Formats: sequence, structure tokens, C-alpha cells
Amino acid sequence: MKPQWKDILKQAQAMQTRLTEIQEEVAKKTVEATAGGGMVRAVVNGRLEVVELHVEQDVFESGDREMLQDLVVAAVNQGIRKAQEMVAAEMAKVTGGLKIPGFAD
Repeated sequence: MKPQWKDILKQAQAMQTRLTEIQEEVAKKTVEATAGGGMVRAVVNGRLEVVELHVEQDVFESGDREMLQDLVVAAVNQGIRKAQEMVAAEMAKVTGGLKIPGFAD
């Protein structure tokens, strides 16, 4: 028996609802990334926002501004990558790996 269009539509709507729920859940989760052997630590949430940044005092005391800038950029970028991977993994649980525009691009 062929699936009815309304059955397919219901399934699609249910998946969309679940994906929205997952996005809300994952937005509350965070990942942590470090650079310079832990001298700089960035915490990024599932919305890809930096919610915390910690720099060890030693980095400030070194007086090396360029190094500090490089470490911050590296930690934040790594944190964003980790958060993107976390979001993609959570979405894949619902979609089975299917790429859906607008959800964890």
C-alpha cells in the first residue's frame, strides 16, 4: 500500500518539530576548546556563540600581544568547530544524516 500524501506530510511536520526541539536543546549545551596548552580557553554554545573566554595570567604577563591574539583566535575557532560538530551529530540522530537546509548548515 502506497503512503498517502497526508501521511508523508505528517511525518515531515513531526520531523520538523523534532529538529526545532533539538536546536533548542543543543543551544543550551556548550563545548570547550583550548589553545597554547590551555593558556586560553573558549566555551562555545550550540548557537555558535562564545559564552566564556579565559586567559591565563602568564599570557598577559608575557607582554606578547600578538601571541595572545593568535591564541584567542585559535581557541575560539576550535570551539566553533567543536560546537558545529556537536550540532551536526545531534541533528543526524533525527535526520539519519540527511542534510536539511536551515538546520545545522
